Amino acid sequence: MFGQRKPCVQVVKGRTRDAAALKEAAERWHREAAPGARGWLGTTGGVTDDGVFFNLTRFVSERAARRNDRRREQVWWWNRLQELSGGDVDVHECTDVETFGRRGTYRTGFVQILETRVRDREAVRPFVPEEAQETLNRLRPDMIGGMFCVRPDGFVTGVAYFTSRDAAREGERMQMPPDYKAWRDEQMTHFDEDAEFYDLRDFWLQSPD
Repeated sequence: MFGQRKPCVQVVKGRTRDAAALKEAAERWHREAAPGARGWLGTTGGVTDDGVFFNLTRFVSERAARRNDRRREQVWWWNRLQELSGGDVDVHECTDVETFGRRGTYRTGFVQILETRVRDREAVRPFVPEEAQETLNRLRPDMIGGMFCVRPDGFVTGVAYFTSRDAAREGERMQMPPDYKAWRDEQMTHFDEDAEFYDLRDFWLQSPD
């Protein structure tokens, strides 16, 4: 999906009391800053019902991300982000990025963020092998696709795109085939038991025109 160059994803997480203003700022960034952001591939962002926000910005490379950081339009966005979050923002970059699923995020009606930690990255590379993806395509039409961003310390930020929240909840209750369940159970042994899920019902998906 990202071509031959090693992608870079900037992951921003914080809290805000003004989700509408944050979304407006993100839309302004898209209008005014995105056109000059060389190497920018797209952004997924949103706010949970209790004010936690995420903004994941994808670039073709670390170099492209660094170049964008120096632009005055990006500085404005960062300052506005600090204002709307009270300065409490966590930022990290990932070059270990894996995508899965089908194209067509324009059909997205619901976005969910996952935070967890993988203990053995190589044991789950890829996170979703071809056979598992074929099963998901057949049994989970609600799941459009997603992305995993892995830090060197094993911390994972995942994003999944669904057609709707109701469809996603129904899909979660679906009985999966025994071979898929066995694969999934084995895969989960390589992750910490604790995982956090964040529902972004108020979200934005941005991509180059």
